[in-house]
Amino acid sequence: MVAALAVTQTVGYGVLYYAFAVLLQPMAQALDASPAAVTVAMTASVLAGAAMAVPVGRWLDRHGGRALMTLGSIAATALVAAWSQVRTLTQLYAVLIGIGVTTAMVLYEPALTVVVSWFPPQRRAKAVLAIVVVAGFASTIFMPLTGLLLDNYGWRSALLILALLHGAVTVPLHALTVRTPPRLAAQRRPSKQQRAAVVRAALGDRRFWWLAVAFVAHGAAMATMTLHLVGLLVHKGHPITFAATVAGLLGVLSVTGRLLLTALQQRLRLPVVVAVVFVIQAGAAIALPIVAGSPVGAAVAVVAFGLGFGVVSLVKPPLLADRYGTIAYGTIGGILATPITVAKATAPLGAAGLLAVAGYPATFVVVGAVCLLAAAGMLARAWSPPPTLDGPPLRDGVGAGERSTGRIGGQTVEGTPNSSSS
Repeated sequence: MVAALAVTQTVGYGVLYYAFAVLLQPMAQALDASPAAVTVAMTASVLAGAAMAVPVGRWLDRHGGRALMTLGSIAATALVAAWSQVRTLTQLYAVLIGIGVTTAMVLYEPALTVVVSWFPPQRRAKAVLAIVVVAGFASTIFMPLTGLLLDNYGWRSALLILALLHGAVTVPLHALTVRTPPRLAAQRRPSKQQRAAVVRAALGDRRFWWLAVAFVAHGAAMATMTLHLVGLLVHKGHPITFAATVAGLLGVLSVTGRLLLTALQQRLRLPVVVAVVFVIQAGAAIALPIVAGSPVGAAVAVVAFGLGFGVVSLVKPPLLADRYGTIAYGTIGGILATPITVAKATAPLGAAGLLAVAGYPATFVVVGAVCLLAAAGMLARAWSPPPTLDGPPLRDGVGAGERSTGRIGGQTVEGTPNSSSS
């Protein structure tokens, strides 16, 4: 199942998200629209996914992921095929909003929810790492592949080929491999009231909200950097090919950062390690307008920033599951994902406005400041005392591999909250 989900996430992100950037200009020309107007379609798509995060999370908690992810894959495949046939901006917006809805059903949130519910705490981190490391290569694989298809067949045929690939890979893998964990299938499922009690307790935990501050700020910074990095490098006099190549390093570096984070968290507390990564990114963002005139300087700064790409997708599952258990993980994860996704969708637009008024140096200083805010949120999460819970509280600092239980909102929450992850 882990291998299958690693493949479906790679193909899903490649087709449903990264292909858009490659096809943006030819689509704008074919639809007789500005690139900005076409870009709004992707913003609407991301916001549609954000709107679906909580309902999808609730479904996953109640019914599991097999039917949802299979149906979502079928719908996404059909919508990508429909995307190839759009003739107006209105049609493009409608199709991409539909794709946004399906992304909430098939990408990281449902996939990682399935994995978190399947594996016991001591194996969960490795399973999550396997999926996010492989999926980290989605942009590295699919942006060049989409460009090759575009050059040879045009953007409409390229989308039809990508739709065929998406359907052939994701539909059978989701249908055949996603299962309810045996230990849960044999037990009475938690009631709606039990899940609601855990969700209320999480929302009453200040650590949850500090985590939200950190992840929302970081998501805004990542999205802004992704959209405006190439423009900065071209503004500094680099050829577009160099700028695109350096920007493409972000996908590969996200894998490096995830592996590095996994190694460091064996010795240090996970929130502290993540905060350090965010501080490094802040320094790189602030330095970029200064050093980007040199090819070496640009590459070094992008490498430093890229190490933090993909960190949130790796650390969110253990930080949530070890604290609040798994019976309401999908709902809690969806609640947290909603503002993160909204920030990713809207921050680049705000940055574009700031860029027009203040230029690249001021804009990237703001990106750095937002990364520092994310670091502060992670540290506050690490240092905030646990709330008074209904029964013995979950505690950070339990030895690695030890099982701990606590009662949140009247429900027993099981996990392995150790000094490196909680």
